[in-house]
Amino acid sequence: MLNFNKRNYRYPIKHKPIKRIFDIFFCIFIVVLLLPLYLIISLIILFSTKGPIFYISKRLGRGGVIINCIKFRTMHTNADQKLKDLLNKNIALKKEWRKFQKLKKDPRITKIGQFLRKTSLDELPQFFNVLKGDLSIVGPRPFVLMGPVNEFDKEIKIYLKDKTKKILSIRPGITGLWQVSGRSEITIEERLKIEENYIDTQSFFKDLYLILKTIKIIFFPKGAF
Repeated sequence: MLNFNKRNYRYPIKHKPIKRIFDIFFCIFIVVLLLPLYLIISLIILFSTKGPIFYISKRLGRGGVIINCIKFRTMHTNADQKLKDLLNKNIALKKEWRKFQKLKKDPRITKIGQFLRKTSLDELPQFFNVLKGDLSIVGPRPFVLMGPVNEFDKEIKIYLKDKTKKILSIRPGITGLWQVSGRSEITIEERLKIEENYIDTQSFFKDLYLILKTIKIIFFPKGAF
């Protein structure tokens, strides 16, 4: 069983102080710059759909700990339970989820949610996760954990396989090589290779390149759903 206590990691962790310092200053700049956009999106969600403005998603963080990723809510309420029921009833959708960890035509997504996902604006609140230390600006995308805590080991073996130790050695990121390489059109197996490649070749200038490429994708989205 994974130990989820942040002071007692199961997997080896790589530390890069310069990367962390950059994350903090970049986040402060972005949050201050985009504060009006945060407010506008919050108001649209508040008045267009029933439910909270934000959605907390349990993800797999550095060292194997569970982190709570903050996102603008793009789905109808009780989405997690609806997904479980949907996958249990539909074998084809279950296979699609196993292959991509996403559904191309997800009935749980709201109209405003479709736009926010397409442009990745739903992930803006995750800059607060970066300030907290759960995420980095650039890194492997944190994997979604759907089952109960006592089944997380099983999920990790299904999705991360023999890449677990390497992928969990660094903070996951808001963006990364996977996000700029096709995102939802890429299978889990292909994604693991991409994430591993980033970890093996990461550098400060590569992170800057991926950030700039991410900004381009926000305005000209492709492969996101």
